Amino acid sequence: MCGIVGYTGKDLALGPVLEGLRKLEYRGYDSAGIALITDAGEKLWIEKRAGKLGNLEEILGDKVPNSHSGIGHTRWATHGGPTDENAHPHLDNEGKLAVIHNGIIENYLELRQQLEKAGHIFKSETDSESVAHLLSDSRKKHGGDLAAAMREVCQQLRGSFTLLAIHSDQPGRIVGARRNSPLVVGVGDGENFLASDVSAFISHTKRALELGQDEVADITADAIVITNLTGKTLPHNEYEISWDASAAERGGFEHFMLKEIFEQPKAIADTLLGRISGLESDVTKGIDLKNIDKVVIIACGTAYHAGLVGKYAIEKWANIAVDVELASEYRYREPSVDNKTLLIPISQSGETMDTLMAMRYAKEKGAKVFAVCNTNGSTIPRESDAVLYTHAGPEIAVASTKAFETQLIAMYLIGLHLGRIRGTISAELMAEIESELSELPAKVEQVLETVEPLRELTRKFSKSTSMLFLGRHVGFPTALEGALKLKELAYMHAEGFAGGELKHGPIALIEDGTPVVAIMPAAGSLLAEKMASNIQEVKARGAVIIAIADSPLAAANHLVRIPTTHEFLQPVLSVVPLQVIAYEMAIARGNDVDQPRNLAKSVTVE
Repeated sequence: MCGIVGYTGKDLALGPVLEGLRKLEYRGYDSAGIALITDAGEKLWIEKRAGKLGNLEEILGDKVPNSHSGIGHTRWATHGGPTDENAHPHLDNEGKLAVIHNGIIENYLELRQQLEKAGHIFKSETDSESVAHLLSDSRKKHGGDLAAAMREVCQQLRGSFTLLAIHSDQPGRIVGARRNSPLVVGVGDGENFLASDVSAFISHTKRALELGQDEVADITADAIVITNLTGKTLPHNEYEISWDASAAERGGFEHFMLKEIFEQPKAIADTLLGRISGLESDVTKGIDLKNIDKVVIIACGTAYHAGLVGKYAIEKWANIAVDVELASEYRYREPSVDNKTLLIPISQSGETMDTLMAMRYAKEKGAKVFAVCNTNGSTIPRESDAVLYTHAGPEIAVASTKAFETQLIAMYLIGLHLGRIRGTISAELMAEIESELSELPAKVEQVLETVEPLRELTRKFSKSTSMLFLGRHVGFPTALEGALKLKELAYMHAEGFAGGELKHGPIALIEDGTPVVAIMPAAGSLLAEKMASNIQEVKARGAVIIAIADSPLAAANHLVRIPTTHEFLQPVLSVVPLQVIAYEMAIARGNDVDQPRNLAKSVTVE
């Protein structure tokens, strides 16, 4: 949610700031704004507009003053609607200090009342504006030291936030802080950056610094100082970004989502590289996996579905009980957790607030934490005992595709690893799974080579008001993922069901012409026979059956063939047609594929 970028350096700031905001559009937003410290040393120059970034760019023209430092923001509305007034940046009453904010200030009403009593005048409905007024007062107390003011103000705030602030009396300086919300420093040559995501500055530098919880970054073009809230200077922890700027470009594809669907074979291969025959020691060091008696997987949305698939694999291969929990609900029911619990949080961004807070709860109770994440240096990996990084690369489209596939791969790798160290998986089965894993990238390629007829078929259902998804075993969470994708992109009713549950109520939804996508278990299995019976039940009531299967199916109106693989690995193949259905349905209905309404890529608030 929200995009934040700050630049100070040798170039005119407008270019890097706008470029950074364009790279962050994928995060989801409904207004945009910039603030620049002019070279003339006057009051700050600020422009902001509701709507997309293009609305802001249209009004800029050639009136932007010369500036070598500035900040920019794309806002996803929480407190106050998406209006020009509520857009960031927010100014103090002197017009000399500007703040941008990602997150939620929980005690903003109390702070606002105090500030208004002291004579401050507010111009927006946001929780964020209170920070600008607090910083203005605090800076004066600290002799104009903006970093000292930021440290003091952060101690007064409750909630989650990333903050950037500039002041016209201090050109070339930007101060940022974070608590439970992402912020990263980009280290350049004669220029430095602050951003909520490295994609904002990847075309300028691949060097980055991690910022920890409650840390403040004070940057100029040539210097970076990181402190905690007491003012103690902290060492830099620099890392190199492993992908380049071209990875965040569409590369000839019409949409990022379509590009990312076709990048899945490489993402799977990269995540498997060097890991099929065992997780390297640097992944699992610092965590004892031998003395656990329960596994709990916590995640949200698509990552939750990956966790559901992981439950099947881990329970089978490691012979240990696995619970899969929605992170947003987990800690509120006070679950049973102790030092023999292995917690596996799954998060593409590593900043998912619901997952982070659930993880902290379990860790306080003594759980060992083994995270699955796609983003190096993010909060969840840093606070975990061990982390298995997926190698999906940047995922720009809001609806997850390749991140989900690599999360599935991570679940299989963890399941195999636990089976090895617990001695619960036979050498024969281990060899079979390892062989099948190595073949998955090529088999996903096969699926992608045959999706064009499916795209044409999907367009025939564009006027449908509902679509149902059926699955058994690992096909059930796959069905849930297919339904979620359709909801996200096509804005239509879609539900995923376990095939055996149809007769317990959901079959009432079936009427003549209802499209039903059936994810078939492996041919010849007992569940394949049962699923065939479920299909007959809905077909007899007028449903149109689109079957995803590894063999012919007479009951299907339309058949999408996938290659044969081990039953536990089948979701890696069967989810690809579901992604294509959701993508094509969105196109047919005229929706924004990469930035669907009301959604954000990284959910950094509870």
